[in-house]
Amino acid sequence: MSAWLKESRIGVTETTIAWYGGMRVRRLRPDIGLTLRMTLSLVLLGALYLLFVAVLLRAGVGFLGIVVIAGGMLLVQYYFSDRLILMSMGARVLRDGEEPELQQMVGRLAQLADIPKPKVALVRTDMPNAFATGRDPRHAVVAATTGLLDRLSQPEVEAVLAHEITHVHNRDMALMTMASFFATVASYIVQMAFWFMPFGGGDRDEEQNILLVYLASLVVWIISFFLIRAFSRYREYAADRGSAILTGQPSQLMSALVKLHQASRIPRRDLRHTETLQALFIMPAVAKGSIYELFQTHPTLEHRLERLRRLEQEINR
Repeated sequence: MSAWLKESRIGVTETTIAWYGGMRVRRLRPDIGLTLRMTLSLVLLGALYLLFVAVLLRAGVGFLGIVVIAGGMLLVQYYFSDRLILMSMGARVLRDGEEPELQQMVGRLAQLADIPKPKVALVRTDMPNAFATGRDPRHAVVAATTGLLDRLSQPEVEAVLAHEITHVHNRDMALMTMASFFATVASYIVQMAFWFMPFGGGDRDEEQNILLVYLASLVVWIISFFLIRAFSRYREYAADRGSAILTGQPSQLMSALVKLHQASRIPRRDLRHTETLQALFIMPAVAKGSIYELFQTHPTLEHRLERLRRLEQEINR
């Protein structure tokens, strides 16, 4: 296990009390610009999804069918996605007494964030990362990989966990689930359209309706792809900000992000296994330079560091 987990409890506790018990923990003013951009993303997504439903109704898809099918899928995703994510990552929820320093750290950060202590999970992989899941703070899980604990110092790990605690506090998992739901429905329709698309000889109106549904689904999927990723990037900025507020040390998160970005010896199997879950992670598990920021769920390292430097200046005023 990492070196910082082997430190004495007295050393860790004294550092934490000295920081959190003093005047360095401050409330920063809300980032109005960031809040407005997140709100605009959600408004645009909502308008897009309403238009999508209107097109489905226009094409003759029953409203009751939309409500039943879409509602059922949403409930399943809302209530069970966290378990599926933990299973897919091979994350094991720790029992009481296991990794006490790690669990105490999560508990302290949760108390500072004024939320119930989440469950803590450990993923045994060399890939350095962390993520949070769960539909609300009372059903949340914060997970860290052994690669993260081995590579980062105690203050850096604390900054990363504070980032994840902020995701829990902001209910980001539920927000992303709701934001991406109709986009997921649209993508399924696009993928399945060729199985049901008539190729002549059928009823003309039926063919037009199916084509209309296909085109609407394609447009919704493409536009929501970019809107959801923009919204996800804003959530990451907000979580970085939350980490800076909770710890009072933006520099520790900056240092952690640089180390995670530079961690190049990641097994290729881990990269392939986690690419579809990258929106959950503090640092996306994709090969460097593989995609542009517009297509990413996370901001670039440079942009995150720039914002954190401004936060550090604000804290130190």
